[in-house]
Amino acid sequence: MRHTLRLSGRLLATGLLIATGLSSFGCGDTASVGEPAALGNLSVSDGTLEPPFNPATTGYTVQLSIDLLSTTITATPRVAGDTIRFDNQQASSQTITLPTPGEQQTVTIVVTDTGTGGTSKSYTVQVKRANLNGNNSLDSLGFSPGALAPTFDANTLRYTASVANSVDTVNITPTPSDSAATMTVNGQASTSGQTRTVNLNDGGQATTIPILITAQDGSTKSYEIVVSRGASSNNNLQGLATAPGILDPSFRATRTGYTVNLPATLANNVTSVRITPRLQDATASMSVNGTAATSGQAQTTPLPAPGSNFINNIVVVAQNGTTKVYTVNVVRAPLGGNNDLRNITVSPGSFDSAFNANDLNYTVDVASTVASIRVTPTLDDPAATLTVTANGPGPITTSGQTHIIPLRDAGLSTTITIAVRAPNGSIKPYTITVDRAAPPPPSGNNNLSALTVRLSTSSPNLISFSPNTTIYTVDVASTVASIRVTPTLDDPAATLTVTANGPGPITTSGQTHIIPLRDAGLSTTITIAVRAPNGSIKPYTITVDRAAPPLPSGNNNLQSLTVSPGTLSPSFSTTRARTDYAVNDVNSSATAITVTAIPQDSNATVEINNQGGNSRSIPLTGGPSTTEIEVRVIAPNGTDRTYSMTVTQPEPAAPPAPPASEPDLIAEDDSCPLLEPPSPENPDPDGCVPGTSRSDNITTFTTPRFRIPQPGPGQTPNLYVDGTRVGSIFDQAANTLQPTTPLSGDNEGIQHSITSTVTNTATNRESNPSDSLTVTISTGQSGV
Repeated sequence: MRHTLRLSGRLLATGLLIATGLSSFGCGDTASVGEPAALGNLSVSDGTLEPPFNPATTGYTVQLSIDLLSTTITATPRVAGDTIRFDNQQASSQTITLPTPGEQQTVTIVVTDTGTGGTSKSYTVQVKRANLNGNNSLDSLGFSPGALAPTFDANTLRYTASVANSVDTVNITPTPSDSAATMTVNGQASTSGQTRTVNLNDGGQATTIPILITAQDGSTKSYEIVVSRGASSNNNLQGLATAPGILDPSFRATRTGYTVNLPATLANNVTSVRITPRLQDATASMSVNGTAATSGQAQTTPLPAPGSNFINNIVVVAQNGTTKVYTVNVVRAPLGGNNDLRNITVSPGSFDSAFNANDLNYTVDVASTVASIRVTPTLDDPAATLTVTANGPGPITTSGQTHIIPLRDAGLSTTITIAVRAPNGSIKPYTITVDRAAPPPPSGNNNLSALTVRLSTSSPNLISFSPNTTIYTVDVASTVASIRVTPTLDDPAATLTVTANGPGPITTSGQTHIIPLRDAGLSTTITIAVRAPNGSIKPYTITVDRAAPPLPSGNNNLQSLTVSPGTLSPSFSTTRARTDYAVNDVNSSATAITVTAIPQDSNATVEINNQGGNSRSIPLTGGPSTTEIEVRVIAPNGTDRTYSMTVTQPEPAAPPAPPASEPDLIAEDDSCPLLEPPSPENPDPDGCVPGTSRSDNITTFTTPRFRIPQPGPGQTPNLYVDGTRVGSIFDQAANTLQPTTPLSGDNEGIQHSITSTVTNTATNRESNPSDSLTVTISTGQSGV
């Protein structure tokens, strides 16, 4: 990079005098300073840049742990003002996101001299994210009480254990080998080393407990423990209840005989006796009157007739087969003969005389608008029953229950009968006669109180409504396809129908109707017919005139035209008359180019090389070559316009020449065993044991430095070990390459072939390897 020196003030005057003097001696050339383009710093927000940044080192890697998804790379030029491009986009930083574990991405950074030199230098950063772990094994499996069979082994997946009947839970403590793995115990999520208490099935049964381990990469392994629990001898009841009635004496597990005394009159919904026995031991079984029963579940047994009894037998069988019998004797008293009502109430209206249990007939007067009456009879004896009928039979009903009785038409009478049956079967009938007044003449109101016509729920009303105005006209745009009409009746007893170019159903007052309109340019007639209660009809008419549609657009221009990779020449402009463009800056190795064309009219269509779509990938043949691309824009009215592009790819650059000589192990890193104790007669100035030296290419250093030929301008050196390129650190001042990964060695010494190459940073082409150097790594050698 060359920078012209600019001086001012006294320095400028002095410089002119010196320049005048130098010109007298033939030294009149303009002074300038040259410095090649390079980065001054390179850093990452997350992860570690390897190797550490050096302006001369152009290849780096960044390793992200599994919990990191992204990192931001930031670069600054060594010389202020030089430009930096990330993957051919000018920027000072770029964020790399790797959502998938094991994913990697390489970024190319090019710094370019903005001075007179015009040099540039390319750096590459490869970002890698760690892979997920696949360890789904257990490290240990704790169990109590008892022991697992066989003893735990990570590769044994099924275990068994036996416990006593008194044990109803066990504790499971699994620990995964990998702390990042997750697991469930018996279907419940658990953490490593967490103890889970698992309920066991009843005695005599086995309980299977699954343990599912899920590795970090999603792979699973299932372990299983089968726990067998011993049988029980418990044949006791824990509790015993009856409904209706209570046990006499009260329940005890060791007491087996009981009596339940019931009155003769019971609620009319009581038709049986419900006995609810509960087992002390859930593993036992039982039957009630010979029918298998479930603990805690009510069993229906016969209700004795008044004056009789029924003995219920409950047999409990323990898990081991022993039995115990409990008996419940249900005794019912004889019936009574009370068939009176305590009270009757009606609403609306009232009786012609106050209620009396011995008065069996009542009259109620109601208005013509009353369509039903509420009748509530209450029994004097809760054991009696009653039926309520209205002009026909009715069901047995509950005392104190309200009955809504429909009435006959206005001007007619409705007879309601309430028959009370005593527990002994005797019946007393009560009669209520409801006289409904004659109806008034029907209304003739066939008006609407409101009428709205809207384009949407929030838009204004399109008409000015008056109940006496029956004809309306509404104009709408051609794009309006439907209209919302909401009529409201002035008389709620009237009815209305809404039709649009045809008949319509009877509809509800205040209901909104969405009316589809005829095609643009045509009229739609909406009729609302209001029928008064007396049958008279008034029609309201709305004529909706829909405007004719506009003509289709003839716009066949593009709003934007872009390519990737490459740049258009000249830049795309909507005002440019010509439609032909050249595409430059496309690499010779590019195999495809993406063309994106956006029309000015969103209803226009686009074809790229005769294929529809606004964006397409066009294959390229590689340099040197030219590729023609056509973009055709078709307007809504069918007229079209064609844009053409010519893509030029240059001939690929040749690789640089290989290094002139093989790498050389520097003497400082070529170790030797020292003579102990030192001897002044030793001919070796370094004190090496005779027969060894610091120039025999045998060393104990596992990351030795190798001197290489000076790389040419714009070239980056690379180090190869045994034919494989390795990470290295280049010392530009000393012209040495040092591997970042130690070379293998042992006591006997391991030989390695060392070569180097250079890479052209501008073209990214790499040379052939240099001649090879054989170096021996002997880790057993003592001394340095």
